[in-house]
Amino acid sequence: MSQQRMALWAAEADLDEDIHDVDISLAMGSSYQGAAIYEEAAHQPSLDESALLAMAQQAAFAQIPDVVKRFIVHFHQAVLDNNLAEITAAYESGWNRLTEKYYAKTEWPEAEIIAPLVNDDQIFLILYRELYYRHVYSRLQPNIDDRFHSYENSCELFNYLLNSDGPVALELPEQWLWDIIDEFIYQFQSFCAYRAATPTKLKAKSDDELVMLSEGGTQAWSSYSVLNVLYSLIQKSRVNEWLKAKREGRSDEEIGEIVGDYGARPLYRMLGYFSIIGLLRVHVLLGDFTLGLKVMENVELTQKSTVTRVTACHVATYYHVGFCYIMLRRYPDAIRTFVQILNFVLRMRQYHTRSYQYDQINKTADRMYALFAICHALSPSRLDDNILNIVREKYGEQVTKMSKGEEGIPAFEELFLYACPKFISANPPPYDDPDALAALIEDPPTEPAQRHLTLFLSDVRAHVPVPTLRSFLKLYTSLDAAKLANFLDADEEEMVQQMMVLKQASRSVARAALGGGGASEGTEGSSSLSLLEGGYINTSDLSFAIDDNMVHIAESTVGRRYAGWFIRNTEHAQRVLDGLRASPLPGTPQQLQAAAAAAAAVKGGKPQDAQAQDGAAPATGGKKVAWGGAKVAA
Repeated sequence: MSQQRMALWAAEADLDEDIHDVDISLAMGSSYQGAAIYEEAAHQPSLDESALLAMAQQAAFAQIPDVVKRFIVHFHQAVLDNNLAEITAAYESGWNRLTEKYYAKTEWPEAEIIAPLVNDDQIFLILYRELYYRHVYSRLQPNIDDRFHSYENSCELFNYLLNSDGPVALELPEQWLWDIIDEFIYQFQSFCAYRAATPTKLKAKSDDELVMLSEGGTQAWSSYSVLNVLYSLIQKSRVNEWLKAKREGRSDEEIGEIVGDYGARPLYRMLGYFSIIGLLRVHVLLGDFTLGLKVMENVELTQKSTVTRVTACHVATYYHVGFCYIMLRRYPDAIRTFVQILNFVLRMRQYHTRSYQYDQINKTADRMYALFAICHALSPSRLDDNILNIVREKYGEQVTKMSKGEEGIPAFEELFLYACPKFISANPPPYDDPDALAALIEDPPTEPAQRHLTLFLSDVRAHVPVPTLRSFLKLYTSLDAAKLANFLDADEEEMVQQMMVLKQASRSVARAALGGGGASEGTEGSSSLSLLEGGYINTSDLSFAIDDNMVHIAESTVGRRYAGWFIRNTEHAQRVLDGLRASPLPGTPQQLQAAAAAAAAVKGGKPQDAQAQDGAAPATGGKKVAWGGAKVAA
């Protein structure tokens, strides 16, 4: 039976085919009494509210396509059996196929309607609602009821996982576990944007919405509740202790004693791990970039890290880490982070097309290309010419403008607003206090994105004179200070200030100073360094010193790193050579003629010896074996 169920949502299966191993009436059992309600209602002079609701649910149930009913029954059975293979196939293939066919522009049936199909299994209905509300957020426009109900369902799910008597007997695929955490944070972010008290958004809200926000807007989707869930999952799973033990090379028995019953279960361990990535994202949305990197101190950003198991998690992690480095003015580390993940996306692009998250991964990659362009303008480097060429193709106009001093400020602003996360405000508006709300509307605070943009542009404006000053210094080995000030159309004091800015711009904190910067160049880097550690490094090939009224310039040209290029091409040449050695040799002309004669003899019904005795010439229309394959002779 399991093989027949698997065929339902296999890639080549037709979802419209009947599945004869499922009897929907048996799956529903006796809990669904819609017909009895109709019969009873026919003898009643008036229908009460519960009967009307039951009749409406039966009508909605009758409109569900049979293939959807069968899918829900199979999905429920797979969850009951903890069959990860079937759950994964249903989650990643079946759900999306049915969505595209039946619910591309409408909601899935509500959980109360499909409850009879799953014998009113509350745990499965919670998981079903998680998928239901995710579909509403991604394909439709959620209303205020959807926003509050999705929060309540998330609370029910996490309460079940965290407050049960011991670890729950539930197994879910890693992709689904990541999507649960990712969607939880996305819905929190969406609600914060929805409840923002701007004049435009307030006019769009009805009176009922304002009343609901005043009654529950401060409790639902609060920053405290979201952070509490993530920290509780991390603490319950003891994932930080698990990561430390794995790094120290402890045995499985020792790790089991350290993490306990919860940490030994893959469900809790992966939820705790993904909660760390979720905390990074939440702290970035709230504008605490140092704390965002701090919570990642036990996570290794290497190709063998657990973060690489789910591609969407992998990409999101590197995006938020790189953005933290940008806001902390650590541009070399940001460049290395973006180069590493963008190279990964380029290598794995052919596999991403099979993922339902392919579009989201591509959008995140485009935003990282924009952030890379900003970093390269502020701290030029040649870590990866391939990525740089792609950036110039995508954002060539902005890259050119950003090198023109004050004229490039709008280009920085455009790329930053396009590529930055959608920041949120931690404090909800005072909907329960009309006077305070009116005062807030009259004098609204700065939008979070604009506030971070202002802070970022203040650093950019400090770097505005740097390209012009560098261009003059590169022309000389020594130069009179008065002459340099004349070139810059500034007095000597202002010129010295600009030179100090250039000196400061030539130094940056980076992990490379402590041996942790090689990850983007094909190595694993230093796994013992946290993301916040680092030392000062020189990021410019230009150095200068001021002696009395003379400026002495020393330029050190850093040669390109050819070692990695030669290693990669040597390995490629070795693979080609091994392939050639494994290929069959073409043989001598005599052997080829004998093989062709034998083939012609067999085709003509004569044995090979008889063909030779007759002195027949070898056929010229057969196949001649060429190097690496067969080629038909002309």
